[in-house]
Amino acid sequence: MSQQQRQLARFRMPRRRGRWTALMTAQSVNQSVNQPAPLPVTAAVDLTVLGAGAWGATLATLAERNGHRVRRWSRRFQEPLEDSLGGADILVSAMSIKGVVELAPRLAQIGIAPSTILVSATKGLDPATARTPTQLWQAALPHQAIAVLSGPNLAKEIMQDLPAATVVSSGSVGAAQFVQRVFASERFRVYTNTDPLGTELGGTLKNVIAIAVGVCDGLQLGTNAKSALITRALAEIIRVGSYLGGETETFFGLSGLGDLLATCNSPLSRNYQVGYQLAQGFSLSRVLADLEGTAEGVNTANVLFDLAQREQIPMPIAHQVYLLLNEQITPQQAVETLMERDLKSED
Repeated sequence: MSQQQRQLARFRMPRRRGRWTALMTAQSVNQSVNQPAPLPVTAAVDLTVLGAGAWGATLATLAERNGHRVRRWSRRFQEPLEDSLGGADILVSAMSIKGVVELAPRLAQIGIAPSTILVSATKGLDPATARTPTQLWQAALPHQAIAVLSGPNLAKEIMQDLPAATVVSSGSVGAAQFVQRVFASERFRVYTNTDPLGTELGGTLKNVIAIAVGVCDGLQLGTNAKSALITRALAEIIRVGSYLGGETETFFGLSGLGDLLATCNSPLSRNYQVGYQLAQGFSLSRVLADLEGTAEGVNTANVLFDLAQREQIPMPIAHQVYLLLNEQITPQQAVETLMERDLKSED
């Protein structure tokens, strides 16, 4: 074990007990863990980034700009996964939720150093279990320190060296602060919190809302309608996210409201583009075929619909997105349904 790995071992998560359950019954890994103060990152650390998409490339670039050593792995690469993992102090998962489902058991079989911190940068829910990415990782690697990195982070803007901010969240305070120091720079401000589930859910749920906002803009419904939609969507995100175990305050932060605003106001967002193109009359299959990358909101909408039905959680906006994606209504009908709902108080 290298000196750096011995230092990182100070931040290991305590051993978990009990069976890891599905999202609706799982206990969030959001309790602050007593940890020593983080070591200052004065020397280069070794990172491995899993995923060769735009976000993975951006995170790799941020670390490289800070002088750290970065290796990149993708299923499209010929390099064996085992060779990419050796000596990694931080393992960054920037894959789709499908990739996480496939790779988590494989990593568990290969094994990674106990001191390695796993950072999840994936936004989505597993269609089969409704688990979040970190819940999938924690089930496969129950003794690993795991953190979430999420926020209003449009990859293209960050690669252009425009200023941005994000959140690193973990039940291990020391691990979160170590990752914070690795990625933070004068152009990329990194905050921490201890609510990984809420941080993760904010970034996941807003993908569905971004589809709705894309429809709103595609139909040219105006600023009033868009503002109302985003505001009511935030209430919906808080309602669902709090029910699933996230802390309400987290959804008003960078990974919640911040990510929602960025995604709903930029044509760079893939989920926004899905809604916008549907409003233009294109079929979902055509839109997804032309899309560069994965729009996680499409799968997430299906998971949320099942959850809403089972748990009786009001999700009017997500419900209309689900119906639209499954070709049960038109964009115009979705708008009409939302506007014609029973009158109620603002809650």
